[in-house]
Amino acid sequence: MPPRPDHLPLARIAIYLTFFVCGFILAAWVSRIPAIKQSLGLNTGELGLVLLGAPVGLVLAMPLTGWLIAHWGSRPVLTFASLSNCFSLPLLALAPSGWTLALALFVFGFTNAAMDISMNAQAVETEKRYARPIMSSFHALFSLGGLVGAALGGAAAAAGMEPLPFFTWMTAVSVLLMLWAIRYLIQVRPAPSGPRFVWPRGVLLGLGLIVFCTGLGEGAVADWSAVFMKQVVGSSEAVAALAFSAFSVAMVLGRLTGDALTHRFGPVALARGGGLFAAAGFVTTLLATRPEVAMLGFVMIGLGYCTLFPLAFSAAGRVPGVEPGVALASVATLGYLGFLVGPPVIGLIAHATSLRVSFALVAGLAVVIALLAELLRPRTG
Repeated sequence: MPPRPDHLPLARIAIYLTFFVCGFILAAWVSRIPAIKQSLGLNTGELGLVLLGAPVGLVLAMPLTGWLIAHWGSRPVLTFASLSNCFSLPLLALAPSGWTLALALFVFGFTNAAMDISMNAQAVETEKRYARPIMSSFHALFSLGGLVGAALGGAAAAAGMEPLPFFTWMTAVSVLLMLWAIRYLIQVRPAPSGPRFVWPRGVLLGLGLIVFCTGLGEGAVADWSAVFMKQVVGSSEAVAALAFSAFSVAMVLGRLTGDALTHRFGPVALARGGGLFAAAGFVTTLLATRPEVAMLGFVMIGLGYCTLFPLAFSAAGRVPGVEPGVALASVATLGYLGFLVGPPVIGLIAHATSLRVSFALVAGLAVVIALLAELLRPRTG
């Protein structure tokens, strides 16, 4: 049975915590990659191959998670996936070799993707019951969890704490938060019939292209902003490292205000403006000759991208005739594909031409987002 109306605020808080934990756990791992690379004696090429374990698990988890949500509902899937993701974190520090780390990363990526899809399905259902835009605030908590996890990881590294005890503490905190949160998740009845997985087509394909372009752009900033600042703008290494931090803070602040902006202007206008603003941010960065101007460009990019994932996921969860979990898995697969393939493709293009050309192409994809924004118009069926 669905929870009583007075339980809805608790369900919303529970899903906030779930988004926070998802970003928290992911950032904990990313922040300690250098330490684990050193402890296993991996060179850069070997590490690149090992890191493929996570995206392979992620891509395989997407369609399966959509099928499980349609069959069992998002609450049990999220319960299992979230706890599994928390407990898989210490495995990354226990791996004795590169190939065992790749296997552990497969499990970590698989459970993280399952958690991501099922928590977004819960968020879509909660937004429907509130009957007003609240999706952006959930994604703000994911970004906030990432910032907190990364900050704690940096502090642990500075203090000389080994990855295993750090991961153990992060797991303990995350499990405690999730044990409270899963008590208040919304119970959604599984679909009695219908497809358990759909290839993106029609509206879903368009929404998938929006999240693909967004994911590619976010991946470009995550992996190449510091390099761009140092090599192209000529900033110091310390200042270059602040570029992604400025982008991330802009993402958090933008998502905290995203729901109010969606309510005021509507999803179509907000996505169109976001795509164009992100493109303007890339242009500002490309034309910059001073680090502070380039930093402003990365802030603009973060403010432009911040609401696009929430808007697209919210729209996918409301596509008529397709179960929300199935639709989210279909769209998210393209989004994560963009995030994963974007950085290496940008590197290849930069090697053949220049990093400025690569960033200019990403700016063009941000304009494509603006052109596809009409697909976010609410539909009924």
